Amino acid sequence: MLETILKTKKQEIDTLSMPAYEQVEKRSLYQAIKHPTRTVGLIAEVKKASPSKGLIRADFHPVDIAKTYEAAGADAISVLTDQHYFKGHRDFLTAIKKETSIPIMRKDFIIDELQVEESLRIGADAILLIAGTVPDQKLFELYQSAHEKGMQCLVEVHAASELSSLLSVFTPELIGINNRNLKTFETSLSQTEEIASLVPQQCTFISESGIHTFEDVTRVQKAGAGGVLVGESFMRAETPSIGITNLFGESNDETTS
Repeated sequence: MLETILKTKKQEIDTLSMPAYEQVEKRSLYQAIKHPTRTVGLIAEVKKASPSKGLIRADFHPVDIAKTYEAAGADAISVLTDQHYFKGHRDFLTAIKKETSIPIMRKDFIIDELQVEESLRIGADAILLIAGTVPDQKLFELYQSAHEKGMQCLVEVHAASELSSLLSVFTPELIGINNRNLKTFETSLSQTEEIASLVPQQCTFISESGIHTFEDVTRVQKAGAGGVLVGESFMRAETPSIGITNLFGESNDETTS
């Protein structure tokens, strides 16, 4: 699946139309995660569909979802911009940025400098970079380019070997440990527990995928996670706000009103 997605991305890059640049305020994803609303940072994801699960939320209004996330105490918002596989769009991110005041991260398969420039122009505060999609040195160049443009990066790994290889080239400030096996698409929180010990002390790491309950949050926090990235369980909840409060074991007025 990853190879198929990357092939599509290369085709998209060849025909990429660069949007006009609008000056927007930059917000720090790093600081938002280091100083979270709760005991652990929350990146809440705006996600309509995925290759493994298909359509996740039919009643999909990205700006409304993002505003609900912010009101419910999310520290940052991740926006899927891939159209073909995740039913996202770069315009979702631009619209959300204008209607919220917390950091907005672009989640896509970014493998080329043109996509970094595009991310800047659509208003992203941060971008996701995925180890294994390009060689580590190329990933470092994209990381540097993003920082030079005033954006930050969440650098995602899926295995201990990926992290070790990555760290031989550079040390990201914010690392994402994805609990999903990209070959089988199965998820296991043991991924976070196994990889966490390799994360340098000066780095903050985010646990991603497969986080559905307060027990899950507690488990990855115990492993050292400074934050979690959650999308699917919020998208499947009655409302995104109820999804967040349920995840953190909090009471929610919406459930009793």
